[in-house]
Amino acid sequence: MLFNSVIYIFLFLPFVFVVYFYLNKKHLTTAAKAFLVFASLFFYAWWNVVYLPIILVSLLFNYAVGRTLSENKKIKLSKKTLLTLGITANLLLLGYFKYADFFISNLSTLLDTKLSLLHLTLPLAISFFTFQQIAYLVDSYRGETKEYDFLNYALFVTFFPQLIAGPIVHHSEMMPQFAKLKNSIFNYSNIALGLFIFTIGLFKKVVIADTFAQLATIGFDQMGSLNFYEAWATSLSYTFQLYFDFSGYTDMAIGSALLFNIKLPTNFLSPYKATSIQDFWRRWHITLSRFLKDYIYIPLGGNRKRGLRTYTNLFTTFLLGG
Repeated sequence: MLFNSVIYIFLFLPFVFVVYFYLNKKHLTTAAKAFLVFASLFFYAWWNVVYLPIILVSLLFNYAVGRTLSENKKIKLSKKTLLTLGITANLLLLGYFKYADFFISNLSTLLDTKLSLLHLTLPLAISFFTFQQIAYLVDSYRGETKEYDFLNYALFVTFFPQLIAGPIVHHSEMMPQFAKLKNSIFNYSNIALGLFIFTIGLFKKVVIADTFAQLATIGFDQMGSLNFYEAWATSLSYTFQLYFDFSGYTDMAIGSALLFNIKLPTNFLSPYKATSIQDFWRRWHITLSRFLKDYIYIPLGGNRKRGLRTYTNLFTTFLLGG
């Protein structure tokens, strides 16, 4: 279910919006949150219901591990060991779907044999909800998480506006919003602003990105016969397609979330205005960069130890980041 699809704009989003605030108006806050979790899981399952158990198992597993890490009770395993097991389980799940066929293919070439590929399809948003929950586990171990009930945690992981295309949200900026009673009240200002931002994003996607996509597709289909100017036009069309596609989806995600009084973090900041590669990296998919820096690159040592160690840290960061 795409943000720019008719079923999302005219059926799913209005229905979820009306039911959610109706339940809150009747002071059924818990039921409203449970409904929003169910709606988000339905939104996810719409793509491929086969992968629904993956996000459910991941959610339950990480919540249990995170709660255990944040409590002061004594456990059989040390908390550091439990954290290591939790992170390893998440990375194995992600790595299995991302790299299993790649590994088998290369092993087959290396051994000069023909090994059967698994033909795995990467489950939608698996990187996003895996990274979010790894950050939650690490912060639980550090004692930087507060007590939140399961519904708030489930919404943090599954909230449909950010589930598919990001941003990669942090528990500290999401769960307090879901826990705040004020956010369960109908807010005309947020609704107006949310609809405005969503409309801008829809325009970017449908009018600009999709138009450039058509031009790029024509160029790629005739790649062998393009002249100099046509080749440049095709390249630029694809460049602008990517730009406005991601920018549009980001705006539609922010706008959709704001209808429910939830503010998502900025994830896209005019990256083509960047003056350097580093500046571009800071502007494009901001929340992914934040996660990779705070939870992989810096814990590995960052660039404190120069030379080979720094390059190893960079390689590991980008390998895990996909």
